[in-house]
Amino acid sequence: MERVIQKELLHWKNKSQRLPLILQGARQVGKTHIMKWLGVHHYQKHVYFNFDERPEIKEFFVTNKQVDRIIELFGLVSGITIDQNTLIILDEIQECPEALNSLKYFAENRPEIHIICAGSLLGLLLNNGHSFPVGKVEFMEMHPMSFREVLPYWDEPSAKYLESKNPLEPIHALFFNSILYQFKKYLIIGGMPAAIKTFNQNNQFEEADQVLQNLLLSYRGDFAKHPIMTDIAKITHVFDSLPTQLSRENKKFVFQLVRNGARAREYEDAIQWLVNSGLIHRVNLITKPSLPLTAYVQVSAFKLYCMDVGLIRKMSTLSPSAFAEGNRLFTEFKGTLTENYILQSLISQFPEKPYYWTSGNTAEVDFLITHNNQIIPIEVKSDVNVKSRSLTLYRSQYQPPISIRYSLQNLETRDGLINIPLFLADYTNEILGK
Repeated sequence: MERVIQKELLHWKNKSQRLPLILQGARQVGKTHIMKWLGVHHYQKHVYFNFDERPEIKEFFVTNKQVDRIIELFGLVSGITIDQNTLIILDEIQECPEALNSLKYFAENRPEIHIICAGSLLGLLLNNGHSFPVGKVEFMEMHPMSFREVLPYWDEPSAKYLESKNPLEPIHALFFNSILYQFKKYLIIGGMPAAIKTFNQNNQFEEADQVLQNLLLSYRGDFAKHPIMTDIAKITHVFDSLPTQLSRENKKFVFQLVRNGARAREYEDAIQWLVNSGLIHRVNLITKPSLPLTAYVQVSAFKLYCMDVGLIRKMSTLSPSAFAEGNRLFTEFKGTLTENYILQSLISQFPEKPYYWTSGNTAEVDFLITHNNQIIPIEVKSDVNVKSRSLTLYRSQYQPPISIRYSLQNLETRDGLINIPLFLADYTNEILGK
């Protein structure tokens, strides 16, 4: 299945000042597949080494730091002569911190060699004080498949229409309901490649649902990899509380919903572990919408979202049968599904993470993003009813030149407010103009 990240990978391949690339992202988002795709389709040769499957490869990096010797050993093991036309793929690199550190020697001594690496829990390694080649590597983030990526497999004419139309042009009536129908399927299945592939093969929600269940079980198995045994239960409690947290009207994370008597200082490490693993996204409160937003973060107030809308739907024990129940997916399950989906879409498009804003107990703007040095407030509405006291208050108080409202209404721009259909969230960057 084609992914947007493929274009970014080809750009990296063709750069004159290319550095070793670290591909980040949670487990099962497709990192291994996309690295092998790059090697097969855009290089004369490639070699693939997985440190989890072949732990003996670690010795190449533990016993020496000489890049030429490491390349020679790779060639001997693979039977391939490694040169500038070869892609070296190092998977599950978190299992060998010495290999991660060696990337700086590749950058300094053999810059013509193309090397890419990834790891399931690489974010944990990078945040645990291990030696790291600062300034000698490039990063790229990989996420679950977006609705924009999935749509061509479900409704090719609609996908081609969206890609060809002017970004600010409203959706033609011939396509609107068809795309909305496919979008409802996406809210049920989500963007995990294994779930999408299974559904595409048999068009059965139930089998895709089982894939999601298996993924959740494997993620919970990863919790046991936390070095402090007493934190494993806390990680599980935080993760399992996500549906309850997101079902509330005020989605500020409440520790009492994790466990009775829970305190912030007891669970902060567990939350950070989940963030570093890529399984959840943390959205902090901003006390003042001014640049830079990081200067106005209130660290004690935040919201947590799941990395994939299909996973949070499964965690919420919402049956796939909700697909056939009109707009119930958008209204009754607004925070659990719609808002989580919008957050996913924003994170994959904008380099700076979103925040949110409140005015005491009177108003809350769902997200704030920065684009071209402008702060853009975002309101998420789950139906055609778009009245929003919070966004109206924010616009009156701060006069932003651009505001965004996601809803089930058609694309429209009026007085600086852009209404974007929920299913067009992945096109926000184009709508705003790069």
